[in-house]
Amino acid sequence: MNLQSIFTELQQVDGEFFDRLEHVSRRSLFSTITRKTVALAAPAIMASALTNAYGQSSQLPQNVVDVLNFALLLEYLESDFYEIGTNTPGLIPNQHKLAFEYIRRHEELHVKLLKKVLGDKAIPKPAFDYSAKGAFPDTFSNFQTFAAVSQAFEDTGVRAYKGQAPNLMNDKPILETALQIHATEATHAARIRYLRGQKGWIPLASPSGLPQAAAAVYAGEDNVVQKGINLASLLNGQVPLEGITEAFDEPLTREQVTAIVAPFLA
Repeated sequence: MNLQSIFTELQQVDGEFFDRLEHVSRRSLFSTITRKTVALAAPAIMASALTNAYGQSSQLPQNVVDVLNFALLLEYLESDFYEIGTNTPGLIPNQHKLAFEYIRRHEELHVKLLKKVLGDKAIPKPAFDYSAKGAFPDTFSNFQTFAAVSQAFEDTGVRAYKGQAPNLMNDKPILETALQIHATEATHAARIRYLRGQKGWIPLASPSGLPQAAAAVYAGEDNVVQKGINLASLLNGQVPLEGITEAFDEPLTREQVTAIVAPFLA
């Protein structure tokens, strides 16, 4: 959710919000907005959304609860990862600190949002092992490893949200919010891939510079059949297979995502 959406929702919940800020220029407002302001905005946003959608969170359909808790697990994983990373002295080079700080704030807000929607149905945050049982022993002491794990998380998150979208078809407001998060995760993924010297999109099922331990993140990305149409045959060599697969990002099932995440659960 972008800042404009946050302020729109705040204005609906608190009509005096902008009145109290009338002497602050738009440029100043957006350049000086703090983590505390965004964090305080989240409950107001979700209270408004819940009122419009259900009246109370207890009315969430069970399948929606299941999907949101699945998403919450992934957001917990990412939020804690970036919290540790951005607070580890000397880990992130200066030129990349701001990007990771923004990503950390986004993931933090995603957690707050999902917990607010779920209420007492939200799963508790588990403990994590960011070495993935030893596969990444220097996650928080080697920036290259940290960035590689970040890429794996973000690419997984994008495909995970996409895979669960059909399960939210019976709940349009929640589906719209999930798609907003999905779009932001995709932006994160492209940014991380770029700073690692990779393409912003996924070619074939290439692990894109990640170790073999992350291969499952890209399973199925070499698919060239969309809606029953074999694009490789249709284009007859006019576009290389790599180009075809880059044009379509594939979903991951819940089972596939669970298998990817399992090593990171302590």
